[in-house]
Amino acid sequence: MPESGERFADRCRRCVVPALEAASLRADLPETVVIVSSTKGENFDLWKPALAFAGALHNPNPPVVISNACTSGVCAQIVTARLIASGRYKAAVVVGCDILTEFIRSGFEALKALSPNSCRPFDAQRDGLNLGEAVATMLFADEQWWQEQHPEKQTYWHYEAGSIHNDANHITGPSRTGEGSYRCLCDVLEGVDNQAITMIGLHGTGTLYNDEMESIALHRAGLSGIPANSLKGVYGHTLGAAGLLETILCLRALEEGVILPTQGFETQGTTYPVNVSNKSRTVENTNEMQFIKLLSGFGGTNAAVRYKRTCNP
Repeated sequence: MPESGERFADRCRRCVVPALEAASLRADLPETVVIVSSTKGENFDLWKPALAFAGALHNPNPPVVISNACTSGVCAQIVTARLIASGRYKAAVVVGCDILTEFIRSGFEALKALSPNSCRPFDAQRDGLNLGEAVATMLFADEQWWQEQHPEKQTYWHYEAGSIHNDANHITGPSRTGEGSYRCLCDVLEGVDNQAITMIGLHGTGTLYNDEMESIALHRAGLSGIPANSLKGVYGHTLGAAGLLETILCLRALEEGVILPTQGFETQGTTYPVNVSNKSRTVENTNEMQFIKLLSGFGGTNAAVRYKRTCNP
């Protein structure tokens, strides 16, 4: 396996092991599956480092690789929830990782999507995205199984719904009407009052078309007034890790009663308003919260998940 593939596997392992130890979750059990989210294997097939990574965890099952452009991290959460709901597995180790390369940078450069400055999601002066690099891990478990294994541990967040749609608009450009994102939002909101949503974590790349599309999708779904944010002004677009990293940070901040700010935003720059702020905001009731994570990506892919907090810390 090329050196870049070895680095990929090692980064995944170094991120996951502390998470497993903190949660007292064993990855070497047959009821645990390993899922890897990534967008691009540069000079290596993604399944090879995924297999090496799963082997380093002594996991007996073949790993599952999710590679669906920039929605990979959210798609991985949805696939994980479906696998556990099917009864095939009781727990899952989900890790998102991408290693930036000249190939990736030049691709975004060719699309004139990169900003020479810090990106400004949803701002009137936005002029492109920044690329970032990260590894992020989420652990999932069947609730009943988890409580039997760890009666002393509480589950704070529950996966409630997930949806994936392809708007079939263009290989790189999003639907101008936000069709795919709108349909994802409608799916995860089925049976839920919009006002019950505490906040929405947006894709918010800082590009003209993505941010405009998301504002339209939110407007169509009746969510323009719900507090939202984009975190890409802090560390850039982390590709296959973005869906996981941004979900983790938003959920953790909500536990502290905080909605994280959208760095780089100053003046509303989309057709429809988006309720973002460059200042931290507080949540009054941290015991009853619902969170939506929304992403879109090349090839017309869109994905959303909804989580609910159902117990006190």
